[in-house]
Amino acid sequence: METVADAERFIEQVGFAACLTDARRPGPSLYVAVCGRRDAVMPRNVQKDPEASLTWLLKDDIIRRGTVYYAKLARGKAMFLAPRMVPHFHAVWGLRRTDEKTGLSANARAILAVLRREWEMSTGDLREDSGVKERPAFTRALDELQAAMLVVPSEVVYQPFTYIWTLGVGRFPKALRQRVHRDVALREIARCFLAGAGMTFPGELARVTGISRPDAGLGNRALVAEGFATTSARGVYSLAGTATTSPIG
Repeated sequence: METVADAERFIEQVGFAACLTDARRPGPSLYVAVCGRRDAVMPRNVQKDPEASLTWLLKDDIIRRGTVYYAKLARGKAMFLAPRMVPHFHAVWGLRRTDEKTGLSANARAILAVLRREWEMSTGDLREDSGVKERPAFTRALDELQAAMLVVPSEVVYQPFTYIWTLGVGRFPKALRQRVHRDVALREIARCFLAGAGMTFPGELARVTGISRPDAGLGNRALVAEGFATTSARGVYSLAGTATTSPIG
Protein backbone atom coordinates (compact mmCIF):
# COMPACT_ATOMS: atom_id res chain seq x y z
CA MET A 1 0.00 0.00 0.00
CA GLU A 2 1.57 3.27 -1.14
CA THR A 3 -1.09 5.88 -1.90
CA VAL A 4 -3.85 7.60 0.04
CA ALA A 5 -6.38 6.07 -2.38
CA ASP A 6 -5.06 2.62 -1.44
CA ALA A 7 -5.41 3.50 2.24
CA GLU A 8 -8.97 4.74 1.83
CA ARG A 9 -9.96 1.57 -0.04
CA PHE A 10 -8.44 -0.52 2.74
CA ILE A 11 -10.40 1.32 5.44
CA GLU A 12 -13.62 1.03 3.44
CA GLN A 13 -13.03 -2.70 3.10
CA VAL A 14 -12.32 -3.39 6.79
CA GLY A 15 -14.79 -0.79 8.14
CA PHE A 16 -12.54 0.61 10.86
CA ALA A 17 -8.83 0.51 11.62
CA ALA A 18 -6.16 1.79 13.96
CA CYS A 19 -3.27 3.83 12.62
CA LEU A 20 0.08 2.71 14.04
CA THR A 21 -0.69 -0.53 15.88
CA ASP A 22 1.19 -3.63 14.81
CA ALA A 23 0.86 -7.43 14.91
CA ARG A 24 1.00 -7.42 18.72
CA ARG A 25 -2.44 -5.77 18.86
CA PRO A 26 -5.63 -7.32 17.44
CA GLY A 27 -7.69 -5.57 14.82
CA PRO A 28 -6.99 -3.99 11.43
CA SER A 29 -4.16 -1.47 11.25
CA LEU A 30 -3.08 0.96 8.57
CA TYR A 31 0.56 0.35 9.51
CA VAL A 32 0.24 -3.41 9.03
CA ALA A 33 -1.50 -2.82 5.69
CA VAL A 34 1.34 -0.53 4.58
CA CYS A 35 3.89 -3.17 5.59
CA GLY A 36 1.95 -5.82 3.68
CA ARG A 37 2.73 -8.59 6.18
CA ARG A 38 0.73 -9.88 9.11
CA ASP A 39 3.74 -10.18 11.44
CA ALA A 40 4.76 -6.51 11.14
CA VAL A 41 6.19 -5.09 14.39
CA MET A 42 6.77 -1.39 14.93
CA PRO A 43 10.49 -0.64 15.43
CA ARG A 44 11.66 1.35 18.43
CA ASN A 45 13.03 4.17 16.28
CA VAL A 46 9.91 4.93 14.28
CA GLN A 47 11.30 8.23 12.98
CA LYS A 48 13.75 6.37 10.75
CA ASP A 49 11.40 3.58 9.72
CA PRO A 50 10.12 4.12 6.13
CA GLU A 51 6.92 2.13 6.66
CA ALA A 52 6.00 4.01 9.84
CA SER A 53 6.79 7.32 8.12
CA LEU A 54 4.61 6.42 5.14
CA THR A 55 1.77 5.42 7.44
CA TRP A 56 2.01 8.78 9.23
CA LEU A 57 2.00 10.70 5.94
CA LEU A 58 -0.98 8.68 4.67
CA LYS A 59 -2.82 9.51 7.90
CA ASP A 60 -2.22 13.21 7.27
CA ASP A 61 -3.49 12.91 3.68
CA ILE A 62 -6.58 11.00 4.83
CA ILE A 63 -7.37 13.76 7.34
CA ARG A 64 -6.88 16.42 4.68
CA ARG A 65 -9.12 14.71 2.10
CA GLY A 66 -11.94 14.17 4.58
CA THR A 67 -13.51 11.11 2.96
CA VAL A 68 -12.67 8.84 5.92
CA TYR A 69 -13.56 9.67 9.53
CA TYR A 70 -10.54 10.00 11.83
CA ALA A 71 -10.45 10.98 15.49
CA LYS A 72 -9.65 9.78 18.99
CA LEU A 73 -12.69 7.78 20.01
CA ALA A 74 -13.47 5.78 23.15
CA ARG A 75 -10.58 5.38 25.61
CA GLY A 76 -8.48 7.75 23.51
CA LYS A 77 -8.16 5.25 20.65
CA ALA A 78 -7.31 7.02 17.39
CA MET A 79 -9.28 5.26 14.68
CA PHE A 80 -10.24 5.51 11.04
CA LEU A 81 -13.89 4.82 10.26
CA ALA A 82 -15.31 4.05 6.85
CA PRO A 83 -18.31 6.35 6.21
CA ARG A 84 -20.69 3.36 6.38
CA MET A 85 -19.59 2.68 9.97
CA VAL A 86 -19.86 6.26 11.25
CA PRO A 87 -23.60 6.04 12.12
CA HIS A 88 -23.01 2.87 14.14
CA PHE A 89 -20.10 4.26 16.17
CA HIS A 90 -22.06 7.48 16.66
CA ALA A 91 -25.04 5.53 18.00
CA VAL A 92 -22.78 4.13 20.73
CA TRP A 93 -20.67 7.19 21.62
CA GLY A 94 -22.30 10.21 20.02
CA LEU A 95 -23.67 12.96 22.22
CA ARG A 96 -26.88 14.82 21.36
CA ARG A 97 -26.93 18.57 21.68
CA THR A 98 -29.52 18.39 24.46
CA ASP A 99 -27.11 16.26 26.51
CA GLU A 100 -24.02 18.42 26.06
CA LYS A 101 -24.51 20.42 29.25
CA THR A 102 -24.39 17.30 31.43
CA GLY A 103 -22.20 15.15 29.18
CA LEU A 104 -19.35 17.58 28.54
CA SER A 105 -17.02 19.49 30.84
CA ALA A 106 -17.10 23.28 30.92
CA ASN A 107 -13.82 23.40 29.00
CA ALA A 108 -15.13 21.12 26.27
CA ARG A 109 -18.28 23.24 25.92
CA ALA A 110 -16.17 26.39 25.64
CA ILE A 111 -14.12 24.89 22.79
CA LEU A 112 -17.22 23.60 21.06
CA ALA A 113 -18.88 27.02 21.24
CA VAL A 114 -15.89 28.59 19.47
CA LEU A 115 -15.89 25.98 16.71
CA ARG A 116 -19.61 26.38 16.16
CA ARG A 117 -19.02 30.07 15.69
CA GLU A 118 -15.81 29.92 13.64
CA TRP A 119 -16.27 26.45 12.08
CA GLU A 120 -12.53 25.74 11.69
CA MET A 121 -9.53 26.80 13.77
CA SER A 122 -5.94 25.88 14.56
CA THR A 123 -4.96 24.46 17.94
CA GLY A 124 -3.29 27.66 19.19
CA ASP A 125 -6.10 29.97 18.11
CA LEU A 126 -8.69 27.61 19.56
CA ARG A 127 -6.92 27.58 22.92
CA GLU A 128 -6.79 31.38 22.92
CA ASP A 129 -10.38 32.01 21.86
CA SER A 130 -11.89 29.33 24.11
CA GLY A 131 -10.04 30.56 27.17
CA VAL A 132 -8.79 27.03 27.89
CA LYS A 133 -5.13 28.04 27.81
CA GLU A 134 -3.61 25.36 30.02
CA ARG A 135 -2.33 22.71 27.62
CA PRO A 136 -3.30 19.54 29.59
CA ALA A 137 -6.81 20.87 30.25
CA PHE A 138 -7.20 21.82 26.59
CA THR A 139 -6.05 18.38 25.44
CA ARG A 140 -8.46 16.61 27.80
CA ALA A 141 -11.35 18.77 26.59
CA LEU A 142 -10.49 18.17 22.96
CA ASP A 143 -10.32 14.43 23.60
CA GLU A 144 -13.80 14.64 25.15
CA LEU A 145 -15.15 16.29 22.03
CA GLN A 146 -13.53 13.72 19.75
CA ALA A 147 -14.82 10.83 21.85
CA ALA A 148 -18.34 12.30 21.63
CA MET A 149 -17.90 12.49 17.83
CA LEU A 150 -18.43 16.25 17.81
CA VAL A 151 -15.00 17.49 16.68
CA VAL A 152 -12.43 16.08 14.24
CA PRO A 153 -9.06 17.20 12.88
CA SER A 154 -9.42 18.51 9.34
CA GLU A 155 -5.78 19.17 8.44
CA VAL A 156 -2.23 18.87 9.72
CA VAL A 157 0.17 21.78 9.18
CA TYR A 158 3.90 21.34 9.80
CA GLN A 159 5.37 24.86 9.57
CA PRO A 160 4.67 25.54 12.37
CA PHE A 161 3.16 22.21 13.45
CA THR A 162 -0.52 22.37 14.34
CA TYR A 163 -3.79 20.59 13.79
CA ILE A 164 -6.76 22.39 12.27
CA TRP A 165 -9.99 21.41 14.02
CA THR A 166 -13.55 21.43 12.76
CA LEU A 167 -17.01 20.07 13.54
CA GLY A 168 -17.56 16.44 12.65
CA VAL A 169 -21.03 17.17 11.32
CA GLY A 170 -19.52 19.58 8.81
CA ARG A 171 -17.60 16.75 7.16
CA PHE A 172 -20.02 13.88 7.68
CA PRO A 173 -23.46 15.49 7.97
CA LYS A 174 -25.51 12.59 6.63
CA ALA A 175 -23.70 9.88 8.59
CA LEU A 176 -23.76 11.77 11.90
CA ARG A 177 -27.42 12.67 11.57
CA GLN A 178 -28.54 9.16 10.70
CA ARG A 179 -30.47 7.54 13.54
CA VAL A 180 -29.40 3.98 14.38
CA HIS A 181 -30.67 1.97 17.35
CA ARG A 182 -27.89 1.18 19.79
CA ASP A 183 -28.47 -2.58 19.67
CA VAL A 184 -28.22 -2.48 15.88
CA ALA A 185 -25.01 -0.46 16.11
CA LEU A 186 -23.39 -2.96 18.49
CA ARG A 187 -24.34 -5.82 16.18
CA GLU A 188 -22.94 -4.09 13.09
CA ILE A 189 -19.68 -3.15 14.83
CA ALA A 190 -19.32 -6.78 15.91
CA ARG A 191 -20.15 -7.96 12.39
CA CYS A 192 -17.56 -5.66 10.86
CA PHE A 193 -14.83 -6.93 13.16
CA LEU A 194 -15.72 -10.60 12.87
CA ALA A 195 -16.00 -10.44 9.07
CA GLY A 196 -12.37 -9.37 8.92
CA ALA A 197 -10.96 -11.42 11.79
CA GLY A 198 -12.89 -14.64 11.18
CA MET A 199 -12.79 -15.39 14.90
CA THR A 200 -12.76 -13.36 18.08
CA PHE A 201 -11.70 -14.40 21.59
CA PRO A 202 -12.88 -13.07 24.98
CA GLY A 203 -12.41 -9.33 25.32
CA GLU A 204 -10.90 -8.88 21.85
CA LEU A 205 -13.71 -6.82 20.29
CA ALA A 206 -13.80 -4.57 23.37
CA ARG A 207 -10.02 -3.98 23.22
CA VAL A 208 -10.08 -3.14 19.53
CA THR A 209 -13.06 -0.79 19.50
CA GLY A 210 -13.22 0.61 23.03
CA ILE A 211 -16.75 -0.61 23.68
CA SER A 212 -17.42 -2.37 26.98
CA ARG A 213 -17.19 -6.14 27.22
CA PRO A 214 -20.91 -6.48 28.01
CA ASP A 215 -21.73 -4.41 24.90
CA ALA A 216 -19.33 -6.50 22.83
CA GLY A 217 -21.11 -9.60 24.07
CA LEU A 218 -24.48 -8.16 23.06
CA GLY A 219 -23.21 -7.47 19.56
CA ASN A 220 -21.64 -10.90 19.12
CA ARG A 221 -24.65 -12.78 20.50
CA ALA A 222 -26.89 -10.89 18.07
CA LEU A 223 -24.74 -12.27 15.23
CA VAL A 224 -25.18 -15.79 16.61
CA ALA A 225 -28.95 -15.29 16.82
CA GLU A 226 -29.17 -14.39 13.13
CA GLY A 227 -26.85 -17.21 12.05
CA PHE A 228 -23.94 -15.01 10.96
CA ALA A 229 -21.70 -16.37 13.73
CA THR A 230 -21.33 -19.41 15.95
CA THR A 231 -19.90 -19.74 19.44
CA SER A 232 -17.92 -22.69 20.77
CA ALA A 233 -17.09 -21.35 24.22
CA ARG A 234 -17.86 -18.34 26.37
CA GLY A 235 -16.61 -15.23 24.56
CA VAL A 236 -15.38 -17.18 21.50
CA TYR A 237 -17.16 -16.36 18.23
CA SER A 238 -16.43 -17.31 14.64
CA LEU A 239 -18.03 -16.84 11.27
CA ALA A 240 -20.72 -19.42 10.61
CA GLY A 241 -19.37 -22.35 8.66
CA THR A 242 -15.80 -22.09 9.94
CA ALA A 243 -14.11 -24.32 12.48
CA THR A 244 -13.40 -22.88 15.92
CA THR A 245 -10.68 -23.57 18.44
CA SER A 246 -11.16 -22.58 22.04
CA PRO A 247 -8.38 -20.54 23.64
CA ILE A 248 -6.01 -22.42 25.93
CA GLY A 249 -6.49 -21.93 29.64
